[in-house]
Amino acid sequence: MQEVLEQILDYLKGIWIKRRYLMVATWLICPMGWFAVSQLQDTYESEARVFADTQSILGPLLKGMTVESNPDEQISLMVKTLLNRPNLERIARMTDLDVQANTPQEFNDLIERLTTGISIKKTGGRRQNIFNISFSDKDPVMARDVVQSVITVFIETTRGENRKDSDSAQKFLDSQINEYENRLLKDEARLTNFKQKYSEVLPNQYGGYYDKLNNAKEQLKTIELVLLETKTQLESSKSKLNQSSTAESAQQNNIVDSNSVKTTYDDRIAELQGQLDTLQLRYTEQHPDVREVQRRLEHLSKKREAEIEQYLSNSNDAGSEYAPISQNPVIQDIQIQVNQLEGQVASMEVRANNYRNTVKELENKIHTLPEIEAELVALNRGYDITKKQYEDLLERKEKAQIGQSANETTSKINFKVIDPPRAPLQPAGPKRFLFYVVVTFLGVGVGLGLSFLFSQINPVVTSSSQVARATGIPIFGIVSATENLGLQSKDKRKTILFFVSNSLLILILGFFIAYSLFPDAIQAPIHRIFNL
Repeated sequence: MQEVLEQILDYLKGIWIKRRYLMVATWLICPMGWFAVSQLQDTYESEARVFADTQSILGPLLKGMTVESNPDEQISLMVKTLLNRPNLERIARMTDLDVQANTPQEFNDLIERLTTGISIKKTGGRRQNIFNISFSDKDPVMARDVVQSVITVFIETTRGENRKDSDSAQKFLDSQINEYENRLLKDEARLTNFKQKYSEVLPNQYGGYYDKLNNAKEQLKTIELVLLETKTQLESSKSKLNQSSTAESAQQNNIVDSNSVKTTYDDRIAELQGQLDTLQLRYTEQHPDVREVQRRLEHLSKKREAEIEQYLSNSNDAGSEYAPISQNPVIQDIQIQVNQLEGQVASMEVRANNYRNTVKELENKIHTLPEIEAELVALNRGYDITKKQYEDLLERKEKAQIGQSANETTSKINFKVIDPPRAPLQPAGPKRFLFYVVVTFLGVGVGLGLSFLFSQINPVVTSSSQVARATGIPIFGIVSATENLGLQSKDKRKTILFFVSNSLLILILGFFIAYSLFPDAIQAPIHRIFNL
């Protein structure tokens, strides 16, 4: 450690001996550097503070009714994209800076200067949208105009983007609504045609396919049971009629007209005729009930004609013991019951056949039912999706219209200029004091470096330890120089010259500092001297 300290001390002594190089370097570098710094042109910085208020009074009122956007994110995005080339060209035109550019290259250099010179910084924390906008220029008025132009472009661009976004959203929603409306109409048409085509097997208010099939089977089973019971009653009534019939004869001298003969079928025919008239008012001729009543009327009419013919033939046959139209009330009641039962049997057989055909048709379609149901599910799913999207688009369009109306009435983002830009009276730069210090350290550093370099190239022995390290021979004593040699006085003169030189440099530095602080006060006497 002692050897290191001694070596460092030897280096310092060597630099001190070669201090003339330090003087030369400082005199060559420092005055010229200080003069260059003093001649740097002043720059003036204009600054403004803008507050972007995103707390609109309509926000809570329109919550849920309009498409909500984050104005803070919108402002942040606008700040990032504000200094694009179109906006910078607009700022250059607004401030007449473009007039200064005579060539395209100069105009590009102007845009680059605006890009690097304009500063937009957010202050006041994340929740407070306060922006500092600043710009520096050699002309204070131009600096103020540029900042004012930036504020104008910032505000107008933000509001213009809001209107542009609203118009674009409206056009997009209109095109999507038209597209989904056409798709919805096509889906409705396909679904309607499908339901009409497979209406017999598709579910309705009476249930689905299996419900229809089970109901048809149950009705067929019921009608067959009722038909069997009616047939049994008919057979029993016919047996009673055959056992209770007696021969009755009636003699008539005059020819009896068939229309004047009363038979056992007249009341039933009149009843059926009334039913037919009622049914024809409600249904067409092809309706099953109408056709059934007509068939029964035809059947009873044939039986009536047969009974009249039998009656007329028996009336002409004298001595006959059989009277087809009995005058016995009991026999007449039985005959009426038989006729009614026969009509019921015929009607039930028609219904039973109809139910059998229905069951057979439904059973034949059971193999195609899964495909029909799968296709119906797919059609309903597509229709529901399209309908939901269509309704969502309509709702969004309504919200967009309300939001656009609200934006036209009042903006979501209101800009307030807290501190307007002003033309600065004092220059903001360059930082001459810092540059003076840098030049001073540069000159001193270069001088120290040269002194050290020459002390190593042409070393001077300053101590016995240095000789011992250089030769490797131990030193037992030293001999001091006397004043008669003149070495001490020479060294003293060099030292005085060194301090005088540095003092002059300090005075020159003080002059330049004073010139930077009070240029007018320094320039006025200088001008008077040169004018003299």
